Amino acid sequence: MDEETRYEAVRSRDARFDGAFFFAVATTGIYCRPSCPAVTPKRANVRFYPTAAAAQHSGFRACRRCRPDAAPGSAEWDQRADVVGRAMRMIGDGVVDREGVSGLAGRLGYSARQVQRQLTAELGAGPVALARAQRAHTARLLLQTTALPVTDIAFAAGFASVRQFNDTMRAVYDSTPTALRGASGSGPGEGPARRGRERPAAGVPLRLAHRGPHRTGALFDQLAAEALPGIEQLTGPAGARVYRRTLRLPHGTGIVAVGERGGHGSGTSAARPGGWLEAKLHLADLRDLTTAVQRLRRLFDLDADPFAVDERLGADPELAPLVAARPGLRAPGAAEAEEFAVRVLAGPEESRRLLLRHGTPLERPCGTLTHVFPAPAALRAEAGPVGALAAALTEGRLSLGPGADREEAHRAFLALPGADAAAAARIRARALGDPDTAHPGEDPPDSWRPWRTYAHQHLRQGAPQLPYAERKSSR
Repeated sequence: MDEETRYEAVRSRDARFDGAFFFAVATTGIYCRPSCPAVTPKRANVRFYPTAAAAQHSGFRACRRCRPDAAPGSAEWDQRADVVGRAMRMIGDGVVDREGVSGLAGRLGYSARQVQRQLTAELGAGPVALARAQRAHTARLLLQTTALPVTDIAFAAGFASVRQFNDTMRAVYDSTPTALRGASGSGPGEGPARRGRERPAAGVPLRLAHRGPHRTGALFDQLAAEALPGIEQLTGPAGARVYRRTLRLPHGTGIVAVGERGGHGSGTSAARPGGWLEAKLHLADLRDLTTAVQRLRRLFDLDADPFAVDERLGADPELAPLVAARPGLRAPGAAEAEEFAVRVLAGPEESRRLLLRHGTPLERPCGTLTHVFPAPAALRAEAGPVGALAAALTEGRLSLGPGADREEAHRAFLALPGADAAAAARIRARALGDPDTAHPGEDPPDSWRPWRTYAHQHLRQGAPQLPYAERKSSR
């Protein structure tokens, strides 16, 4: 998109581009998402930025009406497999907060200076500024949805000091933490307005924003079919189910819950501009909030661009009727990439045995949730493919983290005993979040790129009982 096209999107308040870019107004010093309901500014006063961090880095404050920091993430970072895309996924997972810029650079295989230069050139902000914007958003969520003391929130969000926290919140929101706490917190991507904030033990409520329609029913059906008792649970009637699961996080464990019935375009076939899924997170350590949210966003494919996907795949005669029947169909990811890989190799029954034998029991079971799936280090003593996979993950010969090189991971997995092309494709699509994965037995045309993973989902949903080759030959 050139700047004139972006301005037209702003003029029409087109929510399809929320998170894809941001605009700022020089005369007000405020930046917004494209769908902001405020009066459209004059073109001469508008500046465009690829990320919220870039707008903040240029001195603009977040709009209080449209809450641009809560916009869905850009689908570009999931699509891109280069250094910038990998870096953005790792920053979203909290790597900079935990390991610093040097840790991020080491994981990417570049120097800190090279990473700084590449991110600044493409995004207008370096890794520190990108992480700072994320910390500010996390802090605002905690201020407006929990009763935690302000000092605790500062450190839970990843700030090094209370002074740094206060300065950042003033710069980003033009408001003090105390004033932000008095806000309702009912804007896009946040918890519902309430008279009193939740106690930490009651969990952190929030809204997981997405753009366009979201076929939540199809995704929840898939999660129900795959659920592993002990770490996953679905309750409630179809259309109003709640998915719960346990997570192993950098600073502790967590239990998360996401509702099937969302807001606006969720769970419908109407091409509405966007909506959200209601969620609640119970975390042993609130420093894991950002990481937990990003894992849920990957699991439910909330940063996808369904308009771009449906437009490309809907132009193909083979897929057109499937896309028309299921607009907004998502390609689910994995909440725990390493766990998903183990479960693919082990199968359901063996995964259950591994959970009971090596899983970490919860201090307080929640319903049928009793364990956290074992870390790879706990599975190294297992014989066969599972033990070989666990050793490769533990020793670093195979990386499935959010910033992993997909091609390298694909080759490393196929080199393991018991691995085959079908398992590798599932892991690439789900654990590595590759939107352009080709599955064995399919012969997708180039016109499906870069959304072959979504094409597979449509084919799977359209006639799940038949292999792709049989479906195609029967038409």
